[in-house]
Amino acid sequence: GETLTYAIRKFGMKAGETVIQYHGIVEDEGESRILITFTAKGFNFLDDEKIFADPQTLLPVKVERDLNIFGKKEQIVERYDLQKNNVTIRKYQGGTFIEEIVFTKEEPIDNLYCYIFRYRYQGRFAQGVTLRMPLPTKDVNFEILRRETIAAMGRRHDAWFMQSNPPEYQVWFGTGDQKIPLRIDGAVGLAKTVMVLERYEKGKIE
Repeated sequence: GETLTYAIRKFGMKAGETVIQYHGIVEDEGESRILITFTAKGFNFLDDEKIFADPQTLLPVKVERDLNIFGKKEQIVERYDLQKNNVTIRKYQGGTFIEEIVFTKEEPIDNLYCYIFRYRYQGRFAQGVTLRMPLPTKDVNFEILRRETIAAMGRRHDAWFMQSNPPEYQVWFGTGDQKIPLRIDGAVGLAKTVMVLERYEKGKIE
């Protein structure tokens, strides 16, 4: 169990809160899967996600999203086929099916939060390291640019700074053994929004 609580900041002000929880292995659809939940709440904005991942690779298998943006509610189910390298995205409104979209890549399709957790435990942290994150609608190239200090949880931390090219996403990982993501930019879907870690709790999930 692991719970990370972030302040959503926009134009230098707190505009909401995000809670990311790593639940470990759960049973889903008769399979053992890793569960990560992501909940972002702000003014007229809610994004509630259940992200199920393969326990061996921590690549996404299924994502269930409930969205409420300015009163417009939508449900999205993403199903990832790790053998065929595709994802099927189905959209619903009020339980009524709206549309289906399929994306196919030359390699397994990733999810940002699966990627962050996987890189914490398997990635190599060193200046100049580059890697790819294939997403359904884009391929993101990351590079670890440098170590720097960053403010989070009320104090300064030493961090590895990773940035995408073009610079749509930025992630600052703590340099301690757990490589805690101290700040995540460009992940909520709101323009010029950043997520700064306020609280970290280990083993708090029931």
